[in-house]
Amino acid sequence: MNLISKIPKEFYKLFASKYMDYYQQFLIAVYEESGRSYSLLGLTEMECRSIMNERIAAQTLDWSEEQFDEEGELLTRANMASICLKHLEDWGWLRRDYDETLDSYVVSFPEYSQMFVELFVRLHSEDQTRERESVLAVYSYLYTYSSDKEKNNEILKSALQTSRSLLQMLANMQEGMRGYFDELSRQRSFLGIQEVLVKEINNSDSRKYAILTTTDSFYRYKEAVKELIDQNLSENEARKQEFLDRKEQLQRQTEEETGEAEAGRAAEQKLPTAGTVMQLRKLERAVELCEEAMDIICLIERQFDAIERRYNKLIEQKTVFASRAAARIRYILMEGAMEEDRTAVLVKLLNQSEKQEEILEELGKRMKITGRYRIVTDQSLYRKKSGERTEFQPQAVRRADTEEELDEFILKPLYTRQEIEAFRRKNEQNGVFTVTADTVRSVEDLEKLFFVWQDAVELAESGREITIGQEFESREGYRFSELKIKE
Repeated sequence: MNLISKIPKEFYKLFASKYMDYYQQFLIAVYEESGRSYSLLGLTEMECRSIMNERIAAQTLDWSEEQFDEEGELLTRANMASICLKHLEDWGWLRRDYDETLDSYVVSFPEYSQMFVELFVRLHSEDQTRERESVLAVYSYLYTYSSDKEKNNEILKSALQTSRSLLQMLANMQEGMRGYFDELSRQRSFLGIQEVLVKEINNSDSRKYAILTTTDSFYRYKEAVKELIDQNLSENEARKQEFLDRKEQLQRQTEEETGEAEAGRAAEQKLPTAGTVMQLRKLERAVELCEEAMDIICLIERQFDAIERRYNKLIEQKTVFASRAAARIRYILMEGAMEEDRTAVLVKLLNQSEKQEEILEELGKRMKITGRYRIVTDQSLYRKKSGERTEFQPQAVRRADTEEELDEFILKPLYTRQEIEAFRRKNEQNGVFTVTADTVRSVEDLEKLFFVWQDAVELAESGREITIGQEFESREGYRFSELKIKE
């Protein structure tokens, strides 16, 4: 019988209540206190009401007007804890049992309610640095199973569940990244791009991504996890064969003993003893557990391969997102700013107008500014204000004589795909990309070589062979390694 069939119909009234936030806070407080409580018998109703009253005192609720809940009962500061506790018990969120030792009613959480409350705790918690979906957790489960003498398959099931959760988390990250792509494409100002980038950096997915790339580095534990998978598979295969050999030996021994009894014309035919039957059943069960463990390990390996593909795709999406943000900035610098920024439009009109001085003079009268702006520094804060005040006189924006500073600020585009492919074809011999001592003669050649190597490593196909040889140093002083890429 699954848990969803045990949930009463009134259970979902909590989500339709206008005091839903308060109910969730009460459940979280009681749930956390039950884990910290020194009493092994549970929390009494009096203790639950005290915990709720503490949360009510910390919350901001306007009691100046009459407050009625969904059941039509009047709520006050004095009875809100009692009424809410009664509703939570009636709706099935809490279970109420009488304890003879305490001589009072004790409150507990049904199993289905625990799952919802744990979700509330995660939703209301701001600390999301520790995630259950972790490559390190999968590695820990596999290492624990390899070290466990009893070879408990529940450890492998936990590893499989964690790997599935990690795969789902990476899929959710990809979906979230697509949303940021759409937001970025709609932005037409620097401020909008900045807001999108800040939101993408500070969201929960980015924090999880940072964990995967730092403390829980995927590439750090990837090979270790694969080695543990192969090790556990080989060990289970050996253990399965050992159990099968022992079972076959025991069956042969039993048949020989039975045959000797028949040859000796015993009064009763000698049958296998109860101990022998029990040993055979234990060996059969051990063989079944080994087969089950091997199936689970194969599923973990399949999940881990999918995780690796998702992880590489996510890194590619992050790179594309950064390049699109840079391209959007370049577009706004060159064309987009004049259309959206009203200040820039005003300056452009003033520069083209013949009545520039009259417009600036009229603007100065309407702005009601008594003095020009001054640059405030650490030294100026301690100086006395002078009594002289100069009248504000707006000045026309002067066009810069040189655009070197603007050119330096604009992000330079990288090499195009055609340029990289041309460099690769230039150094191919019989379909094999070969790097020799004369391949790199400039910084551009060195950068193009790096991009060719990066594409070969990140997007490696099954039939591609990559060989790295000795290190070269060109006449210009560039150092690089010999590289061969064979399709």
